[in-house]
Amino acid sequence: MSKYYVDKFLFTVDRDPDYLDAYAKDPKEFVGRWEEEIGPKLSDSERTTVNELTDEEREALINHDYVALFEMGAHFFLNLTLFIAIYDETWALEKGPLSFQREFGAQLQHWLGKPYPSVAT
Repeated sequence: MSKYYVDKFLFTVDRDPDYLDAYAKDPKEFVGRWEEEIGPKLSDSERTTVNELTDEEREALINHDYVALFEMGAHFFLNLTLFIAIYDETWALEKGPLSFQREFGAQLQHWLGKPYPSVAT
């Protein structure tokens, strides 16, 4: 897993309202665009060709599979905050405050008592 690249995706998308909206509306299109246009940018004038998502990472991002991302070693906080930004408002309206956060925790119950996957890059 390219933890750096997945974490870069999570961080970048979570901090840009336009990216977040595009990712929430059409994850497949946005992940493809991010890989081509956004992810390789190092600065306004520099690009890299070193990093790329694996098929497994790409599928997890497209499917909003935060459990798989966690299990692959995506940074826990970046993973949580991105999906809070996408789901929290809807879940809160339907199920009350912090309901998405509770769901996120419930989906990771099988990790209780185990060491978390390393987030080292």
